[in-house]
Amino acid sequence: MSRDIQLKERWEQLVIILSDQFSQGEDLDLDAIIYLIGVQELGKVHQTYEKDEKLNLMHIAICRLLEPYGFYEFEFFDEEGWPHYKVKEELPPLKAGEQSVLMKEAIVNYFLEKELID
Repeated sequence: MSRDIQLKERWEQLVIILSDQFSQGEDLDLDAIIYLIGVQELGKVHQTYEKDEKLNLMHIAICRLLEPYGFYEFEFFDEEGWPHYKVKEELPPLKAGEQSVLMKEAIVNYFLEKELID
């Protein structure tokens, strides 16, 4: 099976699982899944977040997702428990479609690691 087909199938499986658990019948989009990963990484799941905190959660998720690719490195948790990352290597310029594929691949790998999908 080609890598692209496998990624597509795993992504679709993941969207179904997460949408069933966190949405009322609508498929979660890429941004919603990134947000959920940020909440998971912060570890404060039963909390309401302000708009700027939601953006920070998405930033945490992106750093965590791209850490295995060598773009970010975890540094520390601050006094409120928020993880902080440093940039190790700048992301190369990517077209929108390339960004989407990279993030979907990183998300699939994250949930493979967490053993939510196989």
